[in-house]
Amino acid sequence: MALDLKKYIASIPDYPEPGIIFRDISPLMADGEAYREATDQIVKFARDKQVDMIVGPEARGFIVGCPVAYELGVGFAPARKKGKLPRATVKATYDLEYGQSALYLHKDAIKPGQKVLVTDDLLATGGTISATIQLVEELGGIVVGTAFLVELKDLHGSDKLKGYDKLSLMEF
Repeated sequence: MALDLKKYIASIPDYPEPGIIFRDISPLMADGEAYREATDQIVKFARDKQVDMIVGPEARGFIVGCPVAYELGVGFAPARKKGKLPRATVKATYDLEYGQSALYLHKDAIKPGQKVLVTDDLLATGGTISATIQLVEELGGIVVGTAFLVELKDLHGSDKLKGYDKLSLMEF
């Protein structure tokens, strides 16, 4: 029987500002059995799609994607913030509540035709994941799925992922 992973998500009211409930994945990562269960569920989803590569945005996408890549025996490519990647990159911008941000991926991170799973800890508004998908597709990768530990349904991030197969292990 699978673990109830929601028991491993801490809910912190009024953080980082009043009215927000912060969903903290730290307790899940701190528990080896829960972290393995979450990873195994994403691995199964990825294996069914015959994934060649995992891509995760900085920094919590690394926490989710790297153990999945390891278990599948495939590579992991980090989508990073400005100035973090030393070689030629592609760039995608996305909107924040107050302004814009950008993610970068090495130009040689994805080979044309590779089947890619994009992972992150949380799906909220969908901006970060949309930018990550844009980077993968610009390099010729085929996004065969997206996977998240947590999805905040009220923020409608799934609306930006129409046409992509999505796995959310927990919804709030």
